Amino acid sequence: MTIATALTNRPLFEGVRVVTARMAPPALRMPKAERCREHLHRLSQWDDFLLAESGLPGPRANLELAQTVADLGDPALFRRYLSLKPAQAPANSAQVFLVICGVIGYERLLADGQTSALGTLRTCAGDSRWRVREGVALALQRVGAKDMRTLLRYMRDWSHGTLLEQRAVAAALAEPRLLRDAKVAKAVLGVLRQITRGIVALRDRTGPDFLTLRQTLGYAWSVAVAALPVEGKRQIERWITTSDKDVIWIMKENLTKKRLTQLGPEWVARCQRKLATRSSDARRRR
Repeated sequence: MTIATALTNRPLFEGVRVVTARMAPPALRMPKAERCREHLHRLSQWDDFLLAESGLPGPRANLELAQTVADLGDPALFRRYLSLKPAQAPANSAQVFLVICGVIGYERLLADGQTSALGTLRTCAGDSRWRVREGVALALQRVGAKDMRTLLRYMRDWSHGTLLEQRAVAAALAEPRLLRDAKVAKAVLGVLRQITRGIVALRDRTGPDFLTLRQTLGYAWSVAVAALPVEGKRQIERWITTSDKDVIWIMKENLTKKRLTQLGPEWVARCQRKLATRSSDARRRR
């Protein structure tokens, strides 16, 4: 899950505007993260700058800036930002960007041995603001970038938690750069299998938390399968024999992803035909 904000024709740092890299001053030809880092080092107080450069309200938050804040901030800053409640920092406001920065920064506390930070992240996984929940996934991915064994240990525990905690697991693990090791990819397939089995056993599927989890599983499987195609395709082939309508939907969504088509369009087409048959059978039984 890589999200970035566009630089072109967007106000940058104190009214500077980038039109093209060739026209930009030398300082602005540096990678964006480095520019963010240099600018933050020059400021004694970050709040106004972060609010101005948050990208919010809008479709995309400035996540590169949020990651830089997580790198440079201190625990007091992260705790202050995380203390902003929904009334103070609504879901699509500039103020919620501060909360996102705080959530991602909590990975630093966890890395420093403050184990209570994991509980805080788990609580934030159930936050009513979807952008805060995305921040949790990004924080967990930072854990995985340093130590995937540790992240997998945490995620196996969370995979037995609430629907939104399970959603955080799927979102965090569905990151290609974390799945380059075959053993890790196989472990992630196992975690996704555990969560998907939980859906089959779930009776109440009417709430928004379930739909949020289902939507995330609708792409997460494809990421893990692409990382370990032989085992992943085998698991997909097992799941497409299901009569569960929500698992059918999840597998259908994954089979539309380009990353799976690249593994073999004929295999994808064959799976889609089988799913269409299962879906038709499921409708007749209702």
